[in-house]
Amino acid sequence: MYELVNRSVRVLKKIVPEPVVQLFRPLYHRLLAFVMALSYGFPARRLTVIGITGTKGKSTAAEMVFAILRAAGYKAALLSTIRFAIEDDSEPNRYKMTLQGRGFAQAFMRKALDAGCTHIVIEVTSESVLQYRHWFLDLDGLIVTNIQKEHIERHGSFAKYVDAKRVIVDTLARSPKKFRVLVSNGDIPETKKFLSAQATKAIGFSAQELKNLSSDERHTEFIYKGVRFSLPIAGSFNAMNALAAIKLCEAFGVPLGTSLSGLTALSPVRGRVEHVDSGQDFIAIVDYAHTPDSLSALYGAFPNRRKICVLGNTGGGRDTWKRPLMGKIADEACEKVILTNEDPYDEDPRVIIDAMAAAMKRTPEIILDRREAIRAALRAARTGDAVLVSGKGTDPYIMGPKGSKTPWSDAEVVREELERLHFLRSGAS
Repeated sequence: MYELVNRSVRVLKKIVPEPVVQLFRPLYHRLLAFVMALSYGFPARRLTVIGITGTKGKSTAAEMVFAILRAAGYKAALLSTIRFAIEDDSEPNRYKMTLQGRGFAQAFMRKALDAGCTHIVIEVTSESVLQYRHWFLDLDGLIVTNIQKEHIERHGSFAKYVDAKRVIVDTLARSPKKFRVLVSNGDIPETKKFLSAQATKAIGFSAQELKNLSSDERHTEFIYKGVRFSLPIAGSFNAMNALAAIKLCEAFGVPLGTSLSGLTALSPVRGRVEHVDSGQDFIAIVDYAHTPDSLSALYGAFPNRRKICVLGNTGGGRDTWKRPLMGKIADEACEKVILTNEDPYDEDPRVIIDAMAAAMKRTPEIILDRREAIRAALRAARTGDAVLVSGKGTDPYIMGPKGSKTPWSDAEVVREELERLHFLRSGAS
């Protein structure tokens, strides 16, 4: 059914005038949400559905909940920005969006149900709210990791962006499930207010609950309720994602010991402080960091290294406010900054880069070709340095003008260029 709808919509988009499409788009999305849920037999009704939303940390928190549920013995599925997984069967998300439309979520939930799954973890974005993709998810639980300034052009204002997140919280409140759990960040005013939502349990989480928090370049540790947790992932900010996952699973009856087992065995999350190792004498990191806060957190995770930083600015034609901030943060934190192309869409990539450079005291190196920029950064690295490539994470394409897409993987390109560099240096010696 999903493929049939996909083909039909592609045909209709070619023959229906755009003004007509705009007029009927809201009705179309609502009707499609119902029809697709109906066609797959409303699969969410027979699954325990855990939603994850927030500006940052959604994918990592989703992976953590997925790992804990599996450690608890549940047969689980995962639908995230990074991948689609049913137990050990996993494939990368190549759609360049988190929660796909046209009934994709309903089709995937049906597949998970048919595979014997009892639980599913789904990332839910503010973008999906605009197209009613959150309808008929029938949430049992929801984590709100945080809210930061983001997607302003798309929603019209920060207040409207917060409102879109509130809609997701209301989706939980209106869910037909009898037992509904909300876990929301209590350290941020906007997400703290969500705790007044009508849920069976509304649980806040706060950095103050993390005792003896420490982090190195590959691990994060903390104590919660007397239990020491050790995460195989860098960045103290990931302790907050873990705390949210632990609290949600705890509300569903998962013992802390089981959460400990799940998180200890957690696989490295692709594109999120991902180490790319090829025998080099410095570290190379790929990360999604796409907001000023997340960029600062990434750089702060490597305080004792000389940093060579490669970055662009996520999404041409949107969130122009953050461009000078991102440039300023990189200028202050990094020994060397290389500005490069990212996802310009229909905007001139040089205009984006110039806006970032405008707030920098030092003149950055500008290399529009992203592979060339990564290559230059790796060649400039010395023993003990950190090369940090941010902005795309696991994004599978560089998005260009008129809908063009260039297949891409930051991690693969870094690995290829490291191997090439190793070959060149070996040959020179």
